Amino acid sequence: MTATLAPGSRKAPSLMEAARGRSLWDDAGRRLIRNRFAIASVFVLGFLVIAAIIGPYLAPYSYDYLDKTHVWVPPLTGGHLLGTDSLGRDLLARLLSGLGVSLEIGVVATVVSLVIGITWGAAAGYFGGWLDELMMRFVDILYSLPFIFFVILLMVTFGRNFILMFVAIGFVQWLTMARIVRGQTMSLKQREFIEAARAVGLSGGAIIGRHIVPNLLGPVVVYVTLTIPDVILTESVLSFLGMGVQEPLTSLGTLISNGATEMELAPWLLIIPSILMVVTLMAFNFIGDGLRDAIDPKER
Repeated sequence: MTATLAPGSRKAPSLMEAARGRSLWDDAGRRLIRNRFAIASVFVLGFLVIAAIIGPYLAPYSYDYLDKTHVWVPPLTGGHLLGTDSLGRDLLARLLSGLGVSLEIGVVATVVSLVIGITWGAAAGYFGGWLDELMMRFVDILYSLPFIFFVILLMVTFGRNFILMFVAIGFVQWLTMARIVRGQTMSLKQREFIEAARAVGLSGGAIIGRHIVPNLLGPVVVYVTLTIPDVILTESVLSFLGMGVQEPLTSLGTLISNGATEMELAPWLLIIPSILMVVTLMAFNFIGDGLRDAIDPKER
């Protein structure tokens, strides 16, 4: 009898440990790994980030170098892998530099929106009452302002500035994050562990920092992966309209804008940056969709 029970007694703890060890993040990681598009997008995005960081140092030309002997040179001609523009500037060097600028704007503006949005939304959702009404009415007012008008107003007031792109885009993007965090916070503050934190005497700020914000990690991570491409696209639209990154500095939006004006004479100046833009945005969106599906508790 002892021999027959021993194997069972050894298996039971292992099953209990497996059941105890599985968490939302374990399940989310397994589901994310099974998402081939998301994993492929991670590798693609990683390659693009590395190219944007070290590519400008490895490129044979600087992004603002003028080769007047090779103007409007098509790809694989005159020592220029992707050709040149109307001023003889190497498209590959400008593409790598522009990708880095666009990613930098996307990441920094998203971080700005996260800091403001999480702080604003968590405070409004947790404290509620008149403070919640006042804070969210302010968000509604900002939502009603046209974004382009806001950018033009900033440029007229402070002039054209690269830092202004972070301020303008980040100042608008945090509004959606604040609403998301507020809704999640209003749900979380009714949970038992929040009541326990109040019972031991933690202040509202401590509860928000130690318990509310860490439990918002799932929605925030998904929001980040979906906001960065939105910011990059917004910057591209502004650059296309002449209100974004200015020469000699470049971005993907600036390259597409310049390529559109020279499309008939040099179509590669429009096609190549547009393809890179599409690949970058799709990588972010596939990662965001994969994280959203992986973290969704309904999929457990």
